[in-house]
Amino acid sequence: MKPPVRPSTSGSRIVTLTMNPALDITTTADQVRPTEKIRCHGARYDAGGGGINVARIAHVLGASVSAVFPAGGQSGQVVADLVVEAGVRFHRIKIAEATRESFTVNEAHTGQQYRFILPGPRLSLTEQAQCLDGLRAAARSAEFVVASGSLPPGVPADYYQRVADICAELGTLLILDTSGGGLRHITSGVFLLKASVRELRECVECDLASEPEQVAAAQELIRCGLAQSVVVSLGSQGALVATTRGSQRFSAIPMRSGSGVGAGDAMVAAITVGLSRGWPLDKSVRFGIAAGAAMLMTPGTAVCNRADVDRLFETVPEPTEV
Repeated sequence: MKPPVRPSTSGSRIVTLTMNPALDITTTADQVRPTEKIRCHGARYDAGGGGINVARIAHVLGASVSAVFPAGGQSGQVVADLVVEAGVRFHRIKIAEATRESFTVNEAHTGQQYRFILPGPRLSLTEQAQCLDGLRAAARSAEFVVASGSLPPGVPADYYQRVADICAELGTLLILDTSGGGLRHITSGVFLLKASVRELRECVECDLASEPEQVAAAQELIRCGLAQSVVVSLGSQGALVATTRGSQRFSAIPMRSGSGVGAGDAMVAAITVGLSRGWPLDKSVRFGIAAGAAMLMTPGTAVCNRADVDRLFETVPEPTEV
């Protein structure tokens, strides 16, 4: 196996880890019908996967950031080339199998969106270990590590706990945004956990039909030592934030409907950027809500515009206690 490609990642205040990156392809079709050939119009290609999306947006927001990710095959090379084009420093771990592709079709007739997500490559034990080694090297001088996205096939469900242990060893603050087994097998070491209601529901295995139940579930994750703070994204309803000092409710920004692809990653990126600027959590979450809203103004998986984020940030109301 060839050695990993290692453009400089030293000195970044924020380091992201993407264990299951993707080549995101977005196109438009007049109408989507079963069994028929769907003629598409144009295509947009972006480097994707949670941590890469976070890195791209954090870079646009002016942060010092680098990305760590495995990538293989022709699709993996395209992902790496697109990260270069985005101006983000990175550490690529070359893997034997090809990086997955994700396909989004916007239907012009109805305005609906169809998203097709492939499972991703199977990483060998050696490749998994190289990812952890790459993260340890890149994060040695970082203030924050953002581990975001799904785990690819074959990677053990406790992998993010290993990431948390490395962050604890380095004295780096871990921000985690994942789902499924990767979330259920975290037991400690997370500085900030970002979860949707669905992900929170999966984690605690309860229905969480009401806001008080959602707040209680987030507070329980803090009490059991999993995380120091929890941000629950509510989409068009805003967000809930739980800390050891209590819980707050954040309102969303009213926006015209648009593509919600990447809104959660934008929220995580902007929260992390805010914290890296020394802002308190409530101000950082307001910045995250603004970035998520700004993603509704961009096509497909394109990153948001910094001027839009700054402008929308001024409109986000102060939170209320819950």
